[in-house]
Amino acid sequence: MMADVSQCRVGICGLGTVASATYNLLTRYAPLIQSRTGTDVTVVHVGCRRDHPDCDLSNVRVSRDIFDVVRDPEVDVVLELIGGTDPALALVREALATGKHVVTANKALIAEFGAELFDLADTNNVSIRYEAAVAGGIPVIKAIREGLVGNEISRVAGIINGTTNFILSEMEGVGNRGFDEVLAEAQELGYAEADPTFDVEGIDAAHKLTILSTIAFGVPLEFEAIYTEGISQVTVADIRFAEQLGYKIKHLGITARDGEGVELRVHPTLVPNSALLAQVSGVMNAVMVTSNAAGETMYYGAGAGGDATGSAVVSDVVDIARDHLGIPSAGYGASDMTTLPIKLIEDIESPFYLRLTARDKPGVMASLTSILSRYNISIESLVQRDANADEVPVVIITNRVRESAMNAALAEISEQSSVTGGITRIRVL
Repeated sequence: MMADVSQCRVGICGLGTVASATYNLLTRYAPLIQSRTGTDVTVVHVGCRRDHPDCDLSNVRVSRDIFDVVRDPEVDVVLELIGGTDPALALVREALATGKHVVTANKALIAEFGAELFDLADTNNVSIRYEAAVAGGIPVIKAIREGLVGNEISRVAGIINGTTNFILSEMEGVGNRGFDEVLAEAQELGYAEADPTFDVEGIDAAHKLTILSTIAFGVPLEFEAIYTEGISQVTVADIRFAEQLGYKIKHLGITARDGEGVELRVHPTLVPNSALLAQVSGVMNAVMVTSNAAGETMYYGAGAGGDATGSAVVSDVVDIARDHLGIPSAGYGASDMTTLPIKLIEDIESPFYLRLTARDKPGVMASLTSILSRYNISIESLVQRDANADEVPVVIITNRVRESAMNAALAEISEQSSVTGGITRIRVL
């Protein structure tokens, strides 16, 4: 329990972009926070390797060893804002074990070690909060865990990585710029890291989707079970064909629940132009939640950045300071977790966009449609271009079909002598 119910004493570990923004929000707006909450939220200790030029640390204790913050008896709430899992995991373990509340923006930490940390928090009667770990300043975890608590949620789908959304948005624009060119621009602008793998191959989104699935459906954190696919193979040609067919290509995290289990997948997706998610461009994030009572609700905003993410951190600190919500760390009590299986990607159904190159000769299209028909795959749209060329691009959008059937059909199609090159396959929302 906190030493004084009217005071919440905060220790910050790290002083990078998010931590410095959080520090400034807590110090500059302390009177506003107190007027809204009735609680004096004060930063008393900062642990960082070096000071930040934008932060006035003259009135707080500063340590170069972040573990000094955890071991400070004057600290009630520890903010873990260093990122990664080493030494963040050890830091959070010690904080929880010694009876301190924790707020983190660390999606990898929660996705990979959350089950252990939730148990540790509950055992020690403290809270661990992580709103900032998913979609930056968008309060989507609170929306699902609290705002939609009276709803049965059936699906959560969202653009939860700003880097991939920026790249795909720029590839949509004029100039027909390919993935490599736009990625280089994203790196120059600071939207992508020097090694962009974590973002463009979907790992970052998979961490976030793991957390959303647990909050939405009460399933254990299942990061290793996520089907993950990045955007590096999406071409301008795919984007242009999608446009002609009334779609945009977005990199989505999708989790859905039915009677058989829970879907957990991250991949490029064709989204109808009429859908709200199709309108989300640049580095912005958006999450669509489908539930029985509220219907479809969408949460949109800045998915990254110091101030936006710091805003979410401050919100969690205030929740802990108020100490009246009584919500388990995972949104579900340990005894209420369900053991529904995570569905294999092969067992999930969706429509598909297919693009291939075929020789322009009689019988080719009949052969392709015959193969699809044998696997009970029907065609919703078909585009064939450059009829006078020896080889022509063929684009097909199918109706809803099980992934395993599509895999079998594509394996057979790829063996046809009339089909040249590879086959691009993107799922449709």
